[in-house]
Amino acid sequence: MTQQDFPNYSIFMDAALLNDVAALEEKVRRVSSLCQRLREENRGLRERLATLESSQRQLEDKVEAARGRLENLLRTLPE
Repeated sequence: MTQQDFPNYSIFMDAALLNDVAALEEKVRRVSSLCQRLREENRGLRERLATLESSQRQLEDKVEAARGRLENLLRTLPE
């Protein structure tokens, strides 16, 4: 097919190509937006994990201290 045989062929191809490029641009925008949201969610989850790990360590320390006090108290009880 030549442009001479089909003068409007080039116009249709250009329009189809522009539509494809526009669709691809929209998909790239959506993927980029999704990546940004996932990065933000990931950052929030990492912060939450750090907070929970810190709380867990504090609770483990309290349990260990309570265990020590209880063991000391049990030693003072007569048999």
